[in-house]
Amino acid sequence: MHRHARCVLLDIEGTVADVRFVYDVMFPFVRREVASYLERHWDDPALQPTLKGLAEEAGLTDANDPWGQARNGRKSAIDTAVGAVHRLMDQDSKTTGLKSLQGRIWESGFQSGSLTSELFPDVLPALRKWQDSGIALRIYSSGSVLAQKLFFGHTIQGDITSLFDDYYDTTIGNKREASSYQRIAVDCHLKPAEILFLSDVAAELDAAAEAGMQVLACVRPNNAPLPETYTGPSITSFDQLHVSLPTQ
Repeated sequence: MHRHARCVLLDIEGTVADVRFVYDVMFPFVRREVASYLERHWDDPALQPTLKGLAEEAGLTDANDPWGQARNGRKSAIDTAVGAVHRLMDQDSKTTGLKSLQGRIWESGFQSGSLTSELFPDVLPALRKWQDSGIALRIYSSGSVLAQKLFFGHTIQGDITSLFDDYYDTTIGNKREASSYQRIAVDCHLKPAEILFLSDVAAELDAAAEAGMQVLACVRPNNAPLPETYTGPSITSFDQLHVSLPTQ
């Protein structure tokens, strides 16, 4: 399969890496470590915006004391926050505060060596080939930009963050809304049609196509099956895809 594009925009889980790594390794790591992480960092000024966003996402409305620390003490407040994280994760929430906290916890895991990411074997050779051809590579994932950089900075093949021109998360918009992809195209200084978006999620592909991007579904082991209503093109390996710059 051949596509002409100036930029390849990539999803992560189910596209360049097995969804099981996220659901069987990264998410359980957060559940295991969130209490001790918050105990160590609860009072850090840098964490406060994340905690504020998390409280809003958990439906806590007391702006002055959302976790009840003034009423019930620090330990109770942390316990409340831990419970909120678990509930949001149970709902598979993609909210920014939760993703930010997850990214911070993953950062500690990657830096300690407790976490190491792994790509599908066909991914890295393809990324290098596309980059060598002058094609820009960018990531768009619901995980925070921090989490994305950590993921690609600690693969079993080493640090490959130099392959990517930029990263996008939900702060640019919902992955199932066309306006998010339009904003990405503007940020890339490209027409949407000059961008090829790869993902395993039909709703994301539909949104990108609505914005005018080229799209290609990735059918990988352990992915949820694409709905029967999705009729767009698909691949099972990056080996099946040749991308080159437009001739004009």
